[in-house]
Order: sequence, then C-alpha cells, then structure tokens
Amino acid sequence: MGGNTIIAANGGGGGAFNLLLLLAVPLVFYFLLIRPQSKRRKEQLQMQSSIEPGARVITTSGMYATVVATDDDGLVLEIAPGVEARFVKQAIMNVVKDDEGDELEDTEDAEGGDEDGKSSGDSIDLSKDEKDVAGEAKDDAESKPAAKASSTEKPSA
Repeated sequence: MGGNTIIAANGGGGGAFNLLLLLAVPLVFYFLLIRPQSKRRKEQLQMQSSIEPGARVITTSGMYATVVATDDDGLVLEIAPGVEARFVKQAIMNVVKDDEGDELEDTEDAEGGDEDGKSSGDSIDLSKDEKDVAGEAKDDAESKPAAKASSTEKPSA
C-alpha cells in the first residue's frame, strides 16, 4: 500500500504540463488553420463584391468570361462572343488583370497559321496515313505468332 502512494506523488508534476498542452493545441489550430482561412474568405468576398461590368474573370469551373452586368446576388457573363450566361457571384474565382488577357491574345496571334487556320509552328501531325496503318497491321501480325509461341512453351524449373 505504501508503494502506491509514492507512484501517485511522482505523477502529480505532469498535470501542469498536460493542462498547458491542452490549452496550446487550440491556439495552434487557430493561428495555423482558422485565422488564415477566414482571412482568405474575407478577401474573396471583397473581390466578388467589387466586380464591375467590363472586367475579365475566371469562374470556379475554369471559364474565362467578361462581366456584362451585375445584380445584388449574381452577374451576367459573356462566355463567348454573343453568348451570355447568368452566374452567382460565388462562381467567380479570380478577376483577370488586363495584362494577362492581352498576353493570351498576343500568343494566339503570334503563333500564326496556315490557310486551314491551323498553327504552322511546332505542331505534331497525329493523323495516320494509309501506309502507316498497313505497316502497323503488318507489325501486329508479325508480333502475334511470337507472343503465341512464347505462351505455349513450358516454364523451366
């Protein structure tokens, strides 16, 4: 019975450390998770409320569009020339700066194209010619007997 009291007396010093640890964990969660997330949420809401007609935006689905009109809870976006769609403001992920939009248009113009409208730069022709298809069929026919022969062989011990 005397041995149990000694063990209990030695374990009493850890209670203060456990209490300190118990208080430190929520503080760490607050400063590393909750506070940065609420800051990002406030910035996103401020950006969505400051959108004006004529701005280029990216939706959460990845579409580039131009804002045509805004309402209290939504906006009308022109997603293609002459094609307008209504979105809620929460669907706007980012407002694109004018410089980025110009760069996209400049790269499309700089690539150039041939008479079919295809770019004549470093493009790869993925179409198959008739002789390529026949050549592949010939190669397949040659490789199948080899595969068949190897499957009929007995495994060596």
